[in-house]
Amino acid sequence: MEKIKVLVADDEEDFLASLSKTLSRRGFEVATATDGRKALDMVSCSEFDVILLDLRMPVMDGFTALKEIRKLDKLTPVILLSGHVDIGFVTESLKEGAAEYLLKPCQVETIVSALETASERKHIAREVSEKTRKPPKR
Repeated sequence: MEKIKVLVADDEEDFLASLSKTLSRRGFEVATATDGRKALDMVSCSEFDVILLDLRMPVMDGFTALKEIRKLDKLTPVILLSGHVDIGFVTESLKEGAAEYLLKPCQVETIVSALETASERKHIAREVSEKTRKPPKR
């Protein structure tokens, strides 16, 4: 089984380092960014199976990054992570294409499960897309 390639963006450097280390130990290939702009730059030049974005970050917040990522990549699941809940904002995030919205603090198992599920959905969507794509007419 191939490693799931995940981009984690969070401005809390201790959390980012700890989560990155934990996910790596569990078999994920992890790239990190400390703000939404850096995450967007990484998405523009690399492909990821899943993206995990903190909502509150400097330079570019996770919600803005989500909207910009969707312009570049409609298929890759984006999971938002936040220490704050606002049902209206959660709904708006899902409308903008977030695959899931997780609340901090959350168990590592919850994050791992969300990443694995989102990655599986992406691969299924890609397979369906490839099977339904019509060959060019000759």
